[in-house]
Amino acid sequence: MVAGRLGRLARFDALAAVAVLWFLGKFVRYALPPLFGTIDETYGVSRAALGGVFTAFMLVYALTQFPSGLLADRFGSVRVLAAGALVAAAGALALVVDSPFLVLVGAVALMGLGTGTYKTVSVELLARAYPARRGRTLGIFDTFGTFGGVAAPAVVVAVTALPPVLGAPWRTLFLLAGVATVGLAGVVVARVPPRLSGPDAAPAVTDGDDASDGSSTANPDGSSAADQGDRPDPGSLRTYLDLFRDVRFSAFVAVTVCFGFAYNGAVAFLPLYLTSETALSAATANLLFSALFVVSLVQLVSGEASDRAGALPVLAASLGVATAGFAAVLALSSTGGPLTLGAAVVALGLGSHGFRPVRGAYLMAILPDDVAGGGLGAVRTLLMGAGAVGPAVVGYVSEAVGFRPAFGLLAAALAAALALTLVLWALER
Repeated sequence: MVAGRLGRLARFDALAAVAVLWFLGKFVRYALPPLFGTIDETYGVSRAALGGVFTAFMLVYALTQFPSGLLADRFGSVRVLAAGALVAAAGALALVVDSPFLVLVGAVALMGLGTGTYKTVSVELLARAYPARRGRTLGIFDTFGTFGGVAAPAVVVAVTALPPVLGAPWRTLFLLAGVATVGLAGVVVARVPPRLSGPDAAPAVTDGDDASDGSSTANPDGSSAADQGDRPDPGSLRTYLDLFRDVRFSAFVAVTVCFGFAYNGAVAFLPLYLTSETALSAATANLLFSALFVVSLVQLVSGEASDRAGALPVLAASLGVATAGFAAVLALSSTGGPLTLGAAVVALGLGSHGFRPVRGAYLMAILPDDVAGGGLGAVRTLLMGAGAVGPAVVGYVSEAVGFRPAFGLLAAALAAALALTLVLWALER
């Protein structure tokens, strides 16, 4: 019995390796802001320079999304993911000794380049590795990433209190992260291919319900021969542009763009909105902001539900809850207390986090297999671009006409995403 149970758990070795790698990727990203004060003491630079460091990380990260997916389609997901991990590890390890500020900037950009391969390539990879449990798998994967951000501030506090190893104490964090990332790259190369079909397939057939039957015929560039037909060569730009001719795909891209714009705009300014537009204290506003992330465990539930009920119903329900929560925040701004506003923020968090893993599962279901990585990368580039614009728009509108109209714009974007999802669901039925 014990052996059988261990065998069932062993089938999820690929998920475990990729999810822990994603955890580390989010961890090193969100370890940077808590370290800004310490880095300032080390280098004596301005806040603008510190902000530029994080911007460098995110800019390189965003620009990597589409190329990483395209490369995964052509050369295989495992190769690209492992290479990205080694690049990220190189960036982390470059920070372990005392060095000039320009080395810090370059190392952080290198970490952005490496971790930029993680999400796009991992979603495509896991969707192929566990096709029968796609929603559940991506829910677990996204939850691991979220908790990388939760763990980072506490680990920063703990590590900076330790004695130095090779440089200043804070550099030990990147030493540990770099070594762990190299180890995980090896685990990915060793354990993931047996769970895949296509360009990463292992020669032998493995056990488990989610494993491939080994019958796939793949071309060297990572596409299935059956999928080629009269399509342009996978990896060509035309192939990915042609995806947008599909009305269903383009409509769902619009859903993801509207959601990304609304969510990132809300996350950037929610504490300030609650402090300035409601009767809540700053401490209470920050507590509610934390609750927005704590409820990310709902990703496990929504991912499982999408496997059972289908992606579009769960997407519609998630967006409905998020839209209702956001509308309630606006409606209760003048009169709501901590409990009512807290319930509204929790609803926003539940719906938003519930949406995210199912979004990936649905995209992988509608994208052709031979261009799934690049297609997902193109969508994530648009999504992250909209997410980057959101805070800037909220900041401008809030200064021009007020916070409530700015948040009203975000609520309208969420409502538009919900409406488009309901249309897609109606057309599918």
